[in-house]
Amino acid sequence: MVIRGEEKMTVIGIDLGTTNSLGCVYRNGKAELIPNAYGSYLTPSVVSMTEDGKLIVGQPAKDRLITHPERTVSSFKKDMGTGRSWKLGEKSFLPEELSSLVIRSIVEDAQNYLGEEIEEAVISVPAYFHDEQRVAVKRAGVLAGICVERIINEPSAAALASYFTANEEQNMLVFDFGGGTLDVSLVDCFDTMVEIVSVAGNNRLGGDDFDRLIAEHFLREHGMGRQQLCAQEYAVLLKQAERCKKLLSQQEEVVMHATVGDRVYESTYTMDRLFEESKDLLKEIRQVIGRALKDGKMTIHDVDLVVMAGGSSKMPLIQKYIRHLFHKAPMVQGNCDELIALGLGLVCGVKERKEEIKDYILTDICPFSLGVATINEADPDRAYMANIINRNTVLPCSRVRRFYTASDQQDYVVVEVHQGENTYAQDNLLLGKIEISVPPKPKGKEAVDVRFTYDINGILVVDTRVVSTGVVKTHIISQKIPEAELEERVRELEKLKVHPRDLSENQQMMERLEALYQEVYPEQKEQVQQMIRTFEEFLDGQNPRQIQGYRRYLEKAVSVLEYYDPFEEEFDASESDWDLWDEEEAQDPDNEETDEEEFWKKEGDDHSWTS
Repeated sequence: MVIRGEEKMTVIGIDLGTTNSLGCVYRNGKAELIPNAYGSYLTPSVVSMTEDGKLIVGQPAKDRLITHPERTVSSFKKDMGTGRSWKLGEKSFLPEELSSLVIRSIVEDAQNYLGEEIEEAVISVPAYFHDEQRVAVKRAGVLAGICVERIINEPSAAALASYFTANEEQNMLVFDFGGGTLDVSLVDCFDTMVEIVSVAGNNRLGGDDFDRLIAEHFLREHGMGRQQLCAQEYAVLLKQAERCKKLLSQQEEVVMHATVGDRVYESTYTMDRLFEESKDLLKEIRQVIGRALKDGKMTIHDVDLVVMAGGSSKMPLIQKYIRHLFHKAPMVQGNCDELIALGLGLVCGVKERKEEIKDYILTDICPFSLGVATINEADPDRAYMANIINRNTVLPCSRVRRFYTASDQQDYVVVEVHQGENTYAQDNLLLGKIEISVPPKPKGKEAVDVRFTYDINGILVVDTRVVSTGVVKTHIISQKIPEAELEERVRELEKLKVHPRDLSENQQMMERLEALYQEVYPEQKEQVQQMIRTFEEFLDGQNPRQIQGYRRYLEKAVSVLEYYDPFEEEFDASESDWDLWDEEEAQDPDNEETDEEEFWKKEGDDHSWTS
């Protein structure tokens, strides 16, 4: 939070959308949407350049999509972080430059509405944006003259808004369908926790695809191709297709008109026809939902509530399809366009430590796996990807794996850091390369431990440790984040660099289990042994929440098995001394520091490097 003197500056949440963008703040005990200069909460994510070189943003720019298509651009969000440029007249702009104009417009509207200066923002992104795309969003904020303190996944913000309103413990699936992107998240809501379980998405699938689909079928029906239309005619056709899509939510039949040359064409659309023509797009939607469920180890029957977010989720076709898939009606809470922005407003309230919401915690996960390139002996030119942090790992997190040299007398290794899900490293996004020296030894006789420590804002700390010498080097892959912010984030990430096995509370529990195994009756030994095996599996998984949950279970189960009074006629587990355990636990606080040898605890993974 920006503080000037004793005055705390308002933080704004910005839903930077493909089609429309919104601003929201937290005040007077609730999330409050910001109206723009035209009295609307929705600011079209459109930029246009006038003939005299002036840039205009929002609704006035959208009005020029038809009249000046060659000087107006929209849907540029999908190209964030790709390096692709968009042309306005004779000038070219990167997507983050165009997005910065939209962000600046929303900030100015907020300043005018609130009567105060705003210097800090929380901005949402599709959950499936990779690091370069997230950094491009932060860069857009910098270009707009505002500090982007945090990036929030869009479905996470929608989940927070829904849970804050309903306040009911449940498994929630957030279906966030915007103009250009689709995100699906499984969310576990309980107490004041909103925990993301899994995410899946398609950054090239949105409501705009249905507009183009209707337009293409219209042309095909009349024996025409896209090349026969000039830019203005095609812009008008897309506008008519969008109108047809929207009207089908209000009426059973829509007549679509379009002018090509000096002739007017028309077609009649019904919901059944739209469904038939959209089957391929609906199949893609189903695949994304299936991937989220699979990664979250759930089925449709485990989902208590389906929440619709994003403007395109208002389509009756989409809502009907979701109802068909889940055998239940989805929840459409207010205006789907506004749900993400309202969630961002709540995040701002948490950040500003507002009393009624300060205790809410929104966790997020890593949408893509992070790993390194390892040698492929069958095809040395196509290195394998070896994951260190798997996708859907709760963030922030820290993981370590051990790798071995791939050739005799190898005196250096190159750590290629990649992000993605493909088998071959070069098919994934390359984040950086690190070269380190190692003592020359026979193949496989030298090893390097590689630790990744990562947060949702895109800061990846890579620690390398040569096993034989103990030499540790730290490398920061930050994607051009400002130095002051980088230093603060690195300090926070340092706290995570402890293997769960080395935490005092986990060591203590393992010691209790091992002691209990020696003391229990023979018929109970198998039960305790299974507890030990399961606890070891959770520790190996390095998921803090799962470890904590199972440890709480063990605390009760072990206490029951430990409690035995030979002077009592009958054993009653309900009379176990739970208070004594609480006192002991309070006297042994978490120890998050460990010496270097413990910190670099040996991992059993056997991988070889490309060199």
